[in-house]
Amino acid sequence: MAERRRIAFMASNVDIAQAAEARLTARYGSVAPGDAEVIVALGGDGFMLHTLHDTQAIDAPVYGMNCGTIGFLMNEYAEDELLERLAEAELATINPLRMQAEHADGRVTEALAINEVSLLRAGPQAARLRISVDGKMRMEELVCDGALVATPAGSTAYNYSAHGPILPIGADVLALTAMSAFRPRRWRGALLPKTAHVRFDVLDPVKRPVMADADSRSAGIVTAVEIRSAADVTHEILFDPGHGLEERLIREQFT
Repeated sequence: MAERRRIAFMASNVDIAQAAEARLTARYGSVAPGDAEVIVALGGDGFMLHTLHDTQAIDAPVYGMNCGTIGFLMNEYAEDELLERLAEAELATINPLRMQAEHADGRVTEALAINEVSLLRAGPQAARLRISVDGKMRMEELVCDGALVATPAGSTAYNYSAHGPILPIGADVLALTAMSAFRPRRWRGALLPKTAHVRFDVLDPVKRPVMADADSRSAGIVTAVEIRSAADVTHEILFDPGHGLEERLIREQFT
């Protein structure tokens, strides 16, 4: 891979990341993200998602270094030989999900999610959801604390905590996972083709309100949510050789 010398360093607001940005900028220099050949994100997975969203329109891959709590999408932090690491890095290309959330007043909130779109109960009672896939009703009623649709890249995040499956990064599938399903009892979810168009309808939005999130960014209380893969949007992430997403997804299942 060609050597990338124009680097834009971006850091989360925690002290360790801010200090790392100052040291790396002094050593390698830094340009504006729009002028960069590569963007180096300093923080944890949450900041990596934030960086990917913020730089979506910029034609430069993102290389993360872990200066946070959780770093599944990040490489190990090291200041030496950064240019060599960037030149040798492996590229992973991912597509986010596109969410369209409908509200009781007729508004529609749209957002992209790199990891997952989730629906969560917003009151003391469990949510009641109807699930349709590609226009066909597949489950008349799911009573649960919530449900989500996750990409392969996001399958080790919230999806995995909810006991959903880990998906290989190159798999053309999405995970639909329920959280604390009450009826059907202990229903764990389904694997869907990447091209699937998923719709959740909230069956009792007044008594059992539900909120929707796209990568933990809240859309507020909703009455229905439609989710599909955004094939027209791509994100490029760089990983050190032998430590790419494919390897991490496999390793996670044996730890």
